[in-house]
Amino acid sequence: MLKILVTGSNGQLGSQLRKISTSFRDCDFLFTDLPELDITSEIRVDRALSEYKPDWLINCAGYTAVDKAETDQDAVQKLNADAPALLSKLSAKYDTRLIHISTDYVFDGRNYRPYTEDHVKNPEGIYARSKALGEELVIANNPEAIIIRTSWLYSVYGNNFMKTVLRLAKEKGTMRIVSDQVGTPTWTGDLALAIMTMVEKNTNPGIYHFSNEGVCSWFDFAKAIVELQDIRCSIEPINTKDYPLPAPRPFYSVLDKSLFKATTGLTVPHWRDSLKHCLKQFNEQGRT
Repeated sequence: MLKILVTGSNGQLGSQLRKISTSFRDCDFLFTDLPELDITSEIRVDRALSEYKPDWLINCAGYTAVDKAETDQDAVQKLNADAPALLSKLSAKYDTRLIHISTDYVFDGRNYRPYTEDHVKNPEGIYARSKALGEELVIANNPEAIIIRTSWLYSVYGNNFMKTVLRLAKEKGTMRIVSDQVGTPTWTGDLALAIMTMVEKNTNPGIYHFSNEGVCSWFDFAKAIVELQDIRCSIEPINTKDYPLPAPRPFYSVLDKSLFKATTGLTVPHWRDSLKHCLKQFNEQGRT
């Protein structure tokens, strides 16, 4: 039986992994977050790995408040760079395979075709630079690690774009959404399954890209959310310059998933189909 330690288990992805974990009966999961495990503490991480002896460590923890990161650099550095460095060093010490989650933000968004894993990184902003550094430290400390870059993550858990749109659509009935940033929404349900497939296949180390299929703008994504929920809401497309935020956003962040698909054999769902599944889950939870 595979023993799997999950960090950041109260976040979007960690919560989704917890939800699907019962489907993997050959795996024994230990889900951790604060206060059970502080991944910035070498003593605590070392103790957790030595006592539990996991075969796999899946790091779902991270600082994800992109705009707040611009004025909270110390905390961002600790969670997105120092902690992955620590996890990778200690996972190598205990011969534990590590999966670390990264982001499309490591690219500057000036490309006009999907980014492959070997595309040159050029992060802009505190959050983006911390994630890029985290990747480098993981690879340096544990050559057997897997890094999965993903984009535009959403779910029924935590705070995310889908839930914000649903709330504002009902409260205000009108929204202005950026239409000149293009990427691919990714449902945590699909990402969690992708991660567990890589675990079961004992996938080779390296960097892999995973998002849902298809391309859209934030405006397109918002329109799909309200339409599928049958909410009457007027959504106006605007440009990024008309909605300035502290942290820079990549204008184009579509990820090439060819390597992931060739490695796992999985078919990746289109973002709109996955959005329907997530909204169904959201509605079912709302009735319970």
